[in-house]
Amino acid sequence: MTGIEAVLFDWGGTLTAWHDVDFGAESAALAQAVGTEDPAHAPLLLGAVQTVWGWSRDEQRSATVADIFEVAGLPHDPELLTAYYDFWEPHTLTDPQVGPMWAALKEQGIKVGVLSNTIWPRSWHEGFFRRDGVLEHLDGDVYTSEIPWTKPSPLAFRAAMEAVGARDPSRCVYVGDRLFDDVWGAHNAGLKAIHIPHSVIPVEQVGHTEGQPDAVAHELVEIPAIVAGLCSA
Repeated sequence: MTGIEAVLFDWGGTLTAWHDVDFGAESAALAQAVGTEDPAHAPLLLGAVQTVWGWSRDEQRSATVADIFEVAGLPHDPELLTAYYDFWEPHTLTDPQVGPMWAALKEQGIKVGVLSNTIWPRSWHEGFFRRDGVLEHLDGDVYTSEIPWTKPSPLAFRAAMEAVGARDPSRCVYVGDRLFDDVWGAHNAGLKAIHIPHSVIPVEQVGHTEGQPDAVAHELVEIPAIVAGLCSA
């Protein structure tokens, strides 16, 4: 198979199941990293989280966990992020179809990569993949917490292509659950796009444009066959 050389994947809501999250509870967990208890900390952090995700939506500007505390005007100890990590960990489980699906793509000579809009460090994400036994299939992974841009910037997609050793965007496919960040963003960067339509995107995270995917996959197991069809199209 020579048509498609790489398939790149979004993470949350694509390789993991979509979950509705209590952002107030998230902020309360995050506040424990300040090191002192004050009921005002969680609301400040909730506003800061919304601000930094607005950077991604409107400016394609990346952020880290540390940026949230800076925006909130609060100090934090990275060693005290345990409660925040524990809050999110149940939502990080890799879909059981990912391992066989990635193996099938690799057997076809197709490179596999991940590009995730995230504030979390690489070590967390790779730890989730290692825990779930799929890290060995990855040819490259890019987390926006360690680059200047977020999806849908073409520069973010280019970074992911470089991570897997791909050069021609027309021979790459991006798979994601968001019609703005993932589908429109991939097309704007010259890639093909497959939509995973399972997520209920919060209104405040919806971008200015909804892309039209080249294909829709209702289960991840469908991806190799869809990619084969894109190769022959």
